[in-house]
Amino acid sequence: MASPTPEPAPRLPMPSRNPIPLSSSQETQVRDMYYKRVRTICADEIRDFAACALNRTFSATWICRNERLTMNSCMVEHATQQNQDAAREEWFATRLERQRLREEKERKRKEQEKFHNEWWGLNKPEQNTENQESR
Repeated sequence: MASPTPEPAPRLPMPSRNPIPLSSSQETQVRDMYYKRVRTICADEIRDFAACALNRTFSATWICRNERLTMNSCMVEHATQQNQDAAREEWFATRLERQRLREEKERKRKEQEKFHNEWWGLNKPEQNTENQESR
């Protein structure tokens, strides 16, 4: 008898593909992930066009026409709602990691601020008021 395969964790049913509205900045992050995903898929075509267009100005329009059409057709082919949904799901999957990084960054900032204040003798209002009163 084979060992039982673990069942995937139960998930709540999603009423729609994109159930949570995002803020403008969050939508921008999702869109950037989406564009990066499409550019990664079409990297070879983009590289070919860039190599052809290197050191050319307006002549690249007709000299690199085939490369441009190949690159654009690849990007149009992969710029689908499915890839956009995948980018949105990736954004939601990595939100806890982004939150952890933000908290770590804030903790380091506070440590550096504390060190700076200790080094320069700042944030000691008792000493400052005592010095001013003795003058």
